[in-house]
Amino acid sequence: MNHVNMESLTKLMEAIKGDSANGKITPKVTGKWIFEEGQPQFRSEMEVEGGTFTVDADMPTSLGGWGSAPGPLHYCLYGLASCYAFTFAALAAMEGVALRKLEVETEGHIDVSKVFGLSDDPIVEEVRWRVVVDSDADDQTIERLKKLAEERCPAVYCLTNPVKLTIDVRRG
Repeated sequence: MNHVNMESLTKLMEAIKGDSANGKITPKVTGKWIFEEGQPQFRSEMEVEGGTFTVDADMPTSLGGWGSAPGPLHYCLYGLASCYAFTFAALAAMEGVALRKLEVETEGHIDVSKVFGLSDDPIVEEVRWRVVVDSDADDQTIERLKKLAEERCPAVYCLTNPVKLTIDVRRG
């Protein structure tokens, strides 16, 4: 239902009930700065179950890039939107709520002046989401799913709670 693999999801939920350690995952992304002219600035080869995917990032020209690929904040917003959409669709499927349409639009309001050392203003002023849902479910059910998705979505959690960040810079 809702293009969610409920068999796999149910299997994972049962495994977590048996041992909460089964609910821990560690996604990993490794990327390299590209020094070659005419290429995007950053490239990552991501290994997933379905194979290896190459993802490029490049800053807009106004921020010192070439504008040849989505920038890091595009990917951040994409991650937020897709994570929330998955959470919403999965919760709906778990409750037997069929969706005909689910669209998530994310928009970040960014002030880059701090990046250049020109102010102490917050870099990210606001992130706005617009979610469009089409379903036979009543408004109360959709509102409950919205609240549950906000509570349970890992991306929302990262935006609304301090998360320990460890940065290890090595010479090489």
